Parts: sequence; C-alpha cells; structure tokens
Amino acid sequence: MKIIYYSLTGNVRRFIQRAGLSDTMALTEANKTNVINEPFIMVTGTIGFGQVPDTVQDFLNVNHQHLRAVAGSGNRNWGQNFAKASEEIANKYHVPLLMKFELHGNQEIADEFKEKVVNLYENDQQTTEKSY
Repeated sequence: MKIIYYSLTGNVRRFIQRAGLSDTMALTEANKTNVINEPFIMVTGTIGFGQVPDTVQDFLNVNHQHLRAVAGSGNRNWGQNFAKASEEIANKYHVPLLMKFELHGNQEIADEFKEKVVNLYENDQQTTEKSY
C-alpha cells in the first residue's frame, strides 16, 4: 500500500526511511493536488496547536476517498496536542489511526508501523477481492 508522507522538519521522512517501505511519496507544495487513484496511508506531523498542515489538508481534499489509515508524528511536550493532526484526520475521514510516534521514532516503532501497513494492505486486498 502506498505511503504518502508530509515532513516539514524531516522527522517523518527519517521515520519512513527507517521503516524501509518502498512504495512511498513525499507530499510537497508542488504535488499536493495530484490525484492518487490507489489506496494510501497518510503519515504527517502536526503544526501549531494540533492543526493538520495545509499541504496535507489540500491533498486530502482531492484524495480522501482512497485514504485507508493515518499515522502521526509529534512531540510529547505538547501534551494533549501530541500528534493531534493524525487524530483529526482519523476522525474526519473515519479511518483508523495506526499509531502516534514521537519525532522520528526509533527502529522498534518503525518496525511496528511496517507490520501494521502490511496487515492493513492484506485486509484491504481481501475486502477488495471478496466483494459480492
């Protein structure tokens, strides 16, 4: 399953690299309105006091129908606003929140994320193939 990630400070990019997933796309201002015609997982940080970055929201405005799950990076120093953008996306689009991780995570967290992605992909494939 495609992983689309937005990394303002580089933390999310490092996390995605650590997870070792091959089907990834960095979300930028230049490609934020590109149409994606396949299922994807969004990984993003949070800005301000828990807001979804504008670039991510612009992308989801165009592509939310293919969103299957979300994960979020944040800093625990923000308390209840820790990785809040991922919660906002999960609630707005009714998709699972796979995980929240601090900054760029560690290898154990990246491995857990990779496992969740694989499981979500397998479940998505079964649902697609078994539609009656």
